[in-house]
Amino acid sequence: MSESSQKHKATAPTKLNFALIMCSTSRFTAHKAGSTMKDSSSDLIIETLRKYDKKLVSRVLVADDKEAIREAIRDALKNEDVNAVLIVGGTGIAPKDVTIETVSPLLEKTLPGFGELFRSLSYDEIGSPAIMSRAVAGVTEGKAIFCIPGSPNAVKLCLDKLILPETGHIVKHAREDS
Repeated sequence: MSESSQKHKATAPTKLNFALIMCSTSRFTAHKAGSTMKDSSSDLIIETLRKYDKKLVSRVLVADDKEAIREAIRDALKNEDVNAVLIVGGTGIAPKDVTIETVSPLLEKTLPGFGELFRSLSYDEIGSPAIMSRAVAGVTEGKAIFCIPGSPNAVKLCLDKLILPETGHIVKHAREDS
């Protein structure tokens, strides 16, 4: 890591609060019907945030629906305690996968390297299916936003290798005065 990056990370916030938005029509429908479905990815996120001494301050389940996703993001951005928003699911190429189309217009700045690195790291683990991921990240209103696939392996990879090591650094720069 460069000396400049080390200095910036040294002054970046370490006490970080996350909002979690899970996008899954099947889980949302089951939840509305009063039944439960195992959600390994949410469980993994909660456990990993705890392990890294980060806090989950908001957790919402929405269907793969543009307006529901937008509303959940707006609510997370309004929450002054939130530093970063994790949006999990809906990043594939199926017609119902609308997370990227919904989130991208809301980003003030994008972080193309996030998706590039995620796909590269995914390729090392799963091979060519990595090309179907449309993971994206950026910043809005001084907060980091990450859209990641819903599989537990993808969640673990994103959190351990990309999101948790850099979120404080990203938030620091996103909140700088011009």
